[in-house]
Amino acid sequence: MRIDIITVLPELLKSPFEASILKRAIEKGLVEVHMHNLRDYSDNNYNQVDDYQFGGGAGMVLMIEPIDKCISGLKKEREYDEVIYMTPDGETLNQKMANGLSLQKNLIILCGHYKGIDQRVRDSLITKEISIGDYVLSGGELGAAVLCDTIIRLIPGVLNNETSALTDTFQDNLLAPPVYTRPSEYKGLKVPDILLSGNFPKIEKWREEKAMERTEKLRPDLLE
Repeated sequence: MRIDIITVLPELLKSPFEASILKRAIEKGLVEVHMHNLRDYSDNNYNQVDDYQFGGGAGMVLMIEPIDKCISGLKKEREYDEVIYMTPDGETLNQKMANGLSLQKNLIILCGHYKGIDQRVRDSLITKEISIGDYVLSGGELGAAVLCDTIIRLIPGVLNNETSALTDTFQDNLLAPPVYTRPSEYKGLKVPDILLSGNFPKIEKWREEKAMERTEKLRPDLLE
């Protein structure tokens, strides 16, 4: 998979891809992540990429021209399955969406900034708009990092245990069951006996029951 991220602040995105699972995925050659500084596509002497809103109003808006140049240039090199815009009013990211995007080959992610982007970009260049929650960030960079993490960890070979992602919370619309590790008893707090029994069919049944219990208690909306 290849992910191209368009941003005015590429330095904000370096750290998430230089550690842990995302770093290993890149080093293994399972994913390529490329940052594109939108200011490099400006014809302005000051590398300006934003301007005032037509009609007045507070906040600057990212201009269509540099965004179009960047996206058009990338599309000349390869085909893209989705051109994604990170925006608070987009479709809320969920596990099902991440599963689907993890099967794609090439993605472009555009990070909004300031007051947003010229609507003509959304109308003519964007194929999918995604939000990571009902709140506003200073820019789309952190949202893009979250999106990339949810996608990349699902690519076969990224996680050491291939079944790990399949038992995550929200897979099959259930919250994950409780998990325990050593020691089996700590300050009077004990691990459930069933998990120490070695009876794996019964353990799986227990986990299914606990997943259902937690979902009914904490997120009953997932079962609707």
